[in-house]
Amino acid sequence: MKMKNLLIEKQDSITLLTINRPEKLNALNKATIQELHDAFKTLSEDKSVQVIVVTGSGEKAFVAGADISEFADFSVEKGGMLAANGQEILFDFIQNLSTPVIAAVNGFALGGGLELAMACHFRVASENAKMGLPEVTLGVIPGYGGTQRLPQLIGKGRAMEMIMSAVMIDAETAKNYGLVNHVVPQDQLLEFTKNIAFKIARNSSVAIAKAIEAINANYEDGVNGYETEIVNFGSCFGTADFKEGTTAFLEKRKAVFLG
Repeated sequence: MKMKNLLIEKQDSITLLTINRPEKLNALNKATIQELHDAFKTLSEDKSVQVIVVTGSGEKAFVAGADISEFADFSVEKGGMLAANGQEILFDFIQNLSTPVIAAVNGFALGGGLELAMACHFRVASENAKMGLPEVTLGVIPGYGGTQRLPQLIGKGRAMEMIMSAVMIDAETAKNYGLVNHVVPQDQLLEFTKNIAFKIARNSSVAIAKAIEAINANYEDGVNGYETEIVNFGSCFGTADFKEGTTAFLEKRKAVFLG
């Protein structure tokens, strides 16, 4: 799978996706968004891929934002379509992916970059990470899910302040807010994140997919997350992974899941 703006590296059951536009601080343009969609779709269909880690090339930026030059002259209609298409093919797509996705946030994660990180299932940040949604300084608002996911992650009041003031927060503040799970030195970011990924990869990918669906259901309007959990819990009993997991437990050995 050859990509112009992405580097793809497989390591056993883990795949590292690196956004590679260092001259633009890895800003998201239309082509990169499409490439990310294509990569995530292909990897999610590959049973050998248990976890995906996404990061940015270099030490300066995860993703410094969207490529403003692409939409500076858009009309109201085009602007709405930009947000709708982006959410559908990438941001919502990642959130609902059955394969776990971890964002390894190095450097700046601003605007669309932070929205990309928030669409991932959780985040690890380097000590030099800076995060924010500065869209109001351009006379626009976040359009790739930022106004929804940020308050879900850090609470309404903090999200209101961040979005309205357009301030950047550092990695420790992001951790205190619950925006990232861990903060580590820059040179340890990928190793640390991969270690978490390998722990996830040892578990049942079938069960993990069901868990992702149930957790996400809590944030969907008109959906009862508890009911989704009940259905998904029950469906696990009909899987080979459940049989292997319970048999291994009773036999006092480690389970070997085939996915």
